[in-house]
Amino acid sequence: MRIGVFLAGFSAFAALVGAPAFAQDKPFAGVTVNVITQTGAIQEPLQRRAPEFEALTGAKINVIAVPFSDLYQKILTDWASGTNSVDAGVFAPQWMVDYIAGGYLEDLTPRVEADKDIQQEDVGAFFRDFSEKYSGKTYMITLDGDFHMMYYRKDVLEAAGLAVPKTWDEYLEVAKATHGKDMSGDGTPDFGSCIAKKRNAQSYWFVTDVVGSMTQSKGTSQGTFFNTKDMTPLVNNDAFRKALDFLAESTKYGPPDELNLDVSDTRPLFASGRCALNLDWGDVGTISIDPKQSKVMGKWGAAIMPGSKEVLNWDTGKLEACTAENCPHAIDGVNHAPFAAFGGWGGGINAAADPKVKDAAYAYFSFMTQPAQSNADVTVGGTGFNPYRISQLSYSDLWKKANMSEDEAKVYLGAINDSMSSPNMILDLRIPQNQKYQQVVLDEAVSRFLAGEIDKEATVAAVEEGWNELNEEIGKDKQLELYKATIGAK
Repeated sequence: MRIGVFLAGFSAFAALVGAPAFAQDKPFAGVTVNVITQTGAIQEPLQRRAPEFEALTGAKINVIAVPFSDLYQKILTDWASGTNSVDAGVFAPQWMVDYIAGGYLEDLTPRVEADKDIQQEDVGAFFRDFSEKYSGKTYMITLDGDFHMMYYRKDVLEAAGLAVPKTWDEYLEVAKATHGKDMSGDGTPDFGSCIAKKRNAQSYWFVTDVVGSMTQSKGTSQGTFFNTKDMTPLVNNDAFRKALDFLAESTKYGPPDELNLDVSDTRPLFASGRCALNLDWGDVGTISIDPKQSKVMGKWGAAIMPGSKEVLNWDTGKLEACTAENCPHAIDGVNHAPFAAFGGWGGGINAAADPKVKDAAYAYFSFMTQPAQSNADVTVGGTGFNPYRISQLSYSDLWKKANMSEDEAKVYLGAINDSMSSPNMILDLRIPQNQKYQQVVLDEAVSRFLAGEIDKEATVAAVEEGWNELNEEIGKDKQLELYKATIGAK
């Protein structure tokens, strides 16, 4: 990429902030931007491209990496305390509500509107309109697209005469039938299912995949976390109990240490041929086409998350068979509720940072999201970045060069497109202190259940009581108002 072309893209931005157009080669010479994110994936592309950005602009990008479990609090503490050692962060869009409430997150609306190089019209509508915005203002720059999906070993299922699972019950049947077979060709038994279940990691979203397909059946605005009448947690019911049963049963067909595995552990397991089924974000697809990591090239497939033939009656707490009335979006009698878990990593800027540092931080995020960089990064499994641009979601030379066949792209990109376009898509929780609801209360309860520390009823009680306590502490009426606004409920 020529420096002149890159700098030309900032001319409108420079005029906007009242600075002279960047005619010089190093507009940010001497500026250091401290950017915080999680350790591992996501850190990798930010760190790898930092020297390239510095060569173009003079800005030094210092990437600070912390474990995912610490990221939310590290950012909040740094900004709320006034320490402000962090200038920008790449984090979960759902957390922005807490950073905005404190006045810590910069409104990027005018910068984005003036920045033609990011080709905002090419960013998927969900990410552009939901993951980037709050109350109509843009606070984040999308760097990644996130939807949970199911992966499967096409060859293993075909050899066993098994169909790709469409329901959670079928998932367990396939997992049981394939568990213990040698799928990697190394002479050792492999696993029917691989799902990350590590505590204090990124595992707590998976229970929502299962329960959501039973709880939410009438469209995105119905919601899956709380009753929109009174903010009652949708936990003490047969749908949540069945989701817990699914997680427990699937553990029988997983690796012996599955309760200690994060997604960074299950991904290479699938790519090395050791899992018949896997639940994850889009990263598994790009890892599976990497000849340096994958032993399943041409042998894998992907699909929209499984669903349920029974859905929850919110009034009785019981499961009922899908009908045209209670499952208007069902496909062949199965209610799917694809989960936009996490919502895609995005970049946000500390409102208290030095103006020149904020300019450099925005320029860096703009650089990262522009097609020249993002088109390459979303095809590489180790980046943690998944497709989010419309142009990235159809088969093209981009994917051909990345070793993805047209058949693989059809199911991989198809699963993402099906999820994005579903009228029954689940939106991640985005109310104040959502991190405590999910990453603290939900994660701890489900992890303790899977470890055998508490039984199913105690798990239900722990989540219900924890969520109710947070509602009362923060203000139930206000939380209900914000929850309904987030999902579009009336």
